[in-house]
Amino acid sequence: MSIIEVKVPQLSESVSEATLITWNKKVGEAVKEGENLIDIETDKVVLELPAIKSGVLVKIIKADGAKVGSNEIIAQIDTEAVVQAAAPVAAAPVAAAAPAPASPSARKLAHAHDLDTATLQGSGKHGLVTKEDVLSAVQQPTPVAQPVAAPVSMPVGDRAEQRVPMTRIRQRIAERLLQSQQNAAILTTFNEVNMQPVIDLRNKYKDAFEKKHGVKLGFSSFFIKAAVIALQKFPVVNASVDGNDVIYHGYFDIGMAIGSERGLVVPILRNADQLSLADIEKQIAAFAARAKDGKLTMEELSGGTFSITNGGVFGSMLSTPIINPPQSAILGIHATKDRPVVENGQIVIRPINYLALSYDHRIIDGREAVQFLGTIKEALEYPGRVLLDL
Repeated sequence: MSIIEVKVPQLSESVSEATLITWNKKVGEAVKEGENLIDIETDKVVLELPAIKSGVLVKIIKADGAKVGSNEIIAQIDTEAVVQAAAPVAAAPVAAAAPAPASPSARKLAHAHDLDTATLQGSGKHGLVTKEDVLSAVQQPTPVAQPVAAPVSMPVGDRAEQRVPMTRIRQRIAERLLQSQQNAAILTTFNEVNMQPVIDLRNKYKDAFEKKHGVKLGFSSFFIKAAVIALQKFPVVNASVDGNDVIYHGYFDIGMAIGSERGLVVPILRNADQLSLADIEKQIAAFAARAKDGKLTMEELSGGTFSITNGGVFGSMLSTPIINPPQSAILGIHATKDRPVVENGQIVIRPINYLALSYDHRIIDGREAVQFLGTIKEALEYPGRVLLDL
């Protein structure tokens, strides 16, 4: 017998504990090196815990839903054991069939809807059960009453209630929002920007851009570039408060809020001032893909000196975003809509986007906040100057 311990990986300094979601193996089952044993949810990301060696899972120390810390032992694997052959049964071929493999996002979604991925027909490569397969199964009508996954699924007119525990990430989001509201003097200022110059530039070069760089040219890279220009001009907006001190950052790590099934996540574009439009678009696309599959790392979600949130992708016209502490400001982007505006005494129709800057009034004055937004407005309405670094 050669026993190895299965331990929780080292969590980041800002994460005190994590939650075990669902064991993918039972005691007595064989495991292969690199095979995911269990998903571990922190307040920032879901981690897969692979087996470091092949063997048999001989003991589960921490069950589903247990709260665990860094390097805590949660199971044991015997690397020399073999799976004991079961007694012959009539349906041996069926019993020996391995369950269909499922992607991490599919497993998490299936768990939320109390579905067994082994019962689903996988449409992915080698029969992999995908998130879309789970969604299809959830949406299909069935004569069997299914447990309700969320209050929004409650039948209309039914006075039944359902208590659903918050996930760790939702708990953390709630804590940070309250922390931000209670510990900062938040004020929001607004401005509007004519997006026509950016739209024209994008339409002119989007095909050539995608052909050369292998990624679509969106609007996010223009907003991030404009924000960096404004942050360079007004360093206090890129600063943070630590007690009675103001910490000015000589770098520009921009958090880009992305909505996921588990809640809002804010991956960080490090040294955004050194990134080209193509670099930014590639990173955002990679972040979005990993957020969808629950693959973002804690390092990608940690830090940041300034954040941008785009409610426009959901159709938001205007909002007052909440600062992501310990940052001191956040830029809210909204839906670009054709609106009547006055130019040279004439009413004309322009694609207008309303910008909102929420800022910590303890260190950022209204004058700086207004001028900061004005700088972003100018950079977007004259994008050629941004590209030419003028």
